[in-house]
Amino acid sequence: MNNLSSNLNKKNILEILNKFKTGIGLLALVIILSFLSPYFLTIPNLLNVVRQVSIIAIVSFGMTMVILTGGIDLSVGSMLAFSGAVTAGMIVNSGLNVFLAILIGLAAGTALGLFNGIAVAKAKLPAFIVTLAMMTIARGFTLIYTNGRPISGFDETFRFFGAGYLGRIPVPVVIMFLLLFIIYVLLKKTPLGRYIYAIGGNEKATKLSGINTDKIKIAVYALNGFLAAVSGIILTSRLNSAQPMAGEGYELDAIAAVVLGGTSLSGGSGGVVGTIVGALIIAVLNNGLNLLNVSSFYQLVAKGAVILLAVFLDRKSQQQ
Repeated sequence: MNNLSSNLNKKNILEILNKFKTGIGLLALVIILSFLSPYFLTIPNLLNVVRQVSIIAIVSFGMTMVILTGGIDLSVGSMLAFSGAVTAGMIVNSGLNVFLAILIGLAAGTALGLFNGIAVAKAKLPAFIVTLAMMTIARGFTLIYTNGRPISGFDETFRFFGAGYLGRIPVPVVIMFLLLFIIYVLLKKTPLGRYIYAIGGNEKATKLSGINTDKIKIAVYALNGFLAAVSGIILTSRLNSAQPMAGEGYELDAIAAVVLGGTSLSGGSGGVVGTIVGALIIAVLNNGLNLLNVSSFYQLVAKGAVILLAVFLDRKSQQQ
């Protein structure tokens, strides 16, 4: 009986550790960096970390939904840049009202995501190829629209979205948590969320049960484009400039955050709560390496190693 009880306790402990492994990893990283740098746990630095994580986290929320369906989107960085540039151009060059310009920027990102969804769902093209092409197309659109030059010079109303505060909390962080709540409810409490998980689990069976899987996929990619646009607008506001090459490499950060957060690359399991923890790991790692004056070249190696480790752990968990 004692052996049986001991085995059950060990099994329970292992299950708990496996369930919360991402959070434990984040906590361990925070503890290590707090010993290595006296500046890490200061309030200004922690506020800087959460402000930085907000942009990549919002992109990662959209990527989570795409990966849950068994897809992938390599174009989020380029869609982010295009949406930010369109919003900036509407404000600076066309003199539009800030809120109308933001709506146009959001529509631009959503339209690009919608195109991805139609190409994947209706034309039956591989998501990897479609979004790889869109990564180049959207970046080209951004360079054409901006003539390869930054667009800058915004009023305080627009600057508020990226650099403002509500009390002591940065506005991008408020937007991030608001979107986290909305998407969590969408995935866990609505029919659309259940269909997203079902498609990733077994698309053929989901289709045979009478669900329009094409419509769900199109909606997911369009929503992903919308969230990329939100991040693009926040980034443009924060930098007070729309950079033509903004968002480069964000697709890798987003995929890393999603997989680190426990969402399976084959789809069907995971969620946005894990994703935000994964995004925090990426942001804390970047911030810690900067504080330790580690060369950006080595930071790329570290980030690549983290992505590889995340994919390895994902595969191992599927085999168990």
